[in-house]
Amino acid sequence: MYLWKDSRLRLRITRLGMQCVAVMVVVGLLGVYTNNNLLHAIFGLMIGFLLVSGWVSRASIQSIAPMGVLEGTRFARVGGGLWVRLRDEVPKRSRSVKVELGLQGYGGSPGFFHGGVGLREPLVAVPIRPEKRGTVVIDYIDLSTSHPFGFLEKTWRFSVGLPLVVSPHPVGCGSEEGGRGELTEPTPESGLSGPVGAKPYVPGDPKNRIHWKRTAMRGEPWVVVMEGDRPKGLALEIDLADWEPGAPFEEELERLSGALLQARHQKVAATLTVYGGHGRMVATGHTAAWRMLATLQAEARTAGLSDR
Repeated sequence: MYLWKDSRLRLRITRLGMQCVAVMVVVGLLGVYTNNNLLHAIFGLMIGFLLVSGWVSRASIQSIAPMGVLEGTRFARVGGGLWVRLRDEVPKRSRSVKVELGLQGYGGSPGFFHGGVGLREPLVAVPIRPEKRGTVVIDYIDLSTSHPFGFLEKTWRFSVGLPLVVSPHPVGCGSEEGGRGELTEPTPESGLSGPVGAKPYVPGDPKNRIHWKRTAMRGEPWVVVMEGDRPKGLALEIDLADWEPGAPFEEELERLSGALLQARHQKVAATLTVYGGHGRMVATGHTAAWRMLATLQAEARTAGLSDR
């Protein structure tokens, strides 16, 4: 039950607090009826507990405030943590503060900050699990506490209006010959030409590097691996005019997201090229490509990409 509620401060009496108030009323009535000083003392002590609970709760949250949310890559339907940075003006004070996010369309639990670690800008992990890709807004951050007795809970609400980008869920993606818009090939660094081994031939490998002895032994083409060979990178592309809104389009985005995740694990550079009604857009790097995938919309064959 809320005792006070506005856009900034919320004061709620907990279930334990209501039980305490009920017992306090009974003790007070018995004290008045029997004129027993001991009951009067117990009644006064219980009122003191309520007042101390409210005062300590206020002291626990009045000297901290959220500073922002750390950037990062978050995927739909994948549980993870969202790091919230706080400003603690009394870093050595012990607290019991619950941190909650006003974020629509996600499932998660609150994070907790206990204080007393001596950090003026601590980080608190708030578990989240977004269900859909796209951009959502964190409307507010709530800091709540019922410390020390659990009778009254005070909540400070901070409006933030911070956008959060959720990338498509990544699905497994293996390299396939003739894959749609994907390219990986090795390129040697200049000045490093010592052979260090051999590997199966893949489209894009230089044909003048055929390892004839290994090819004869294996019955399939193999090429020489040179010292300094490094992956050129992963190039992904998608034409929005080829897709209509719906499950197949979302599955394609998830496949591309999985390819990006695989490239990042393999420490391979990646680029994403998108063709659409607004022309050609290129995102370089895993994070930039994921952010672009998060906001793409299918355009069917209505854009007329004459500039492609």
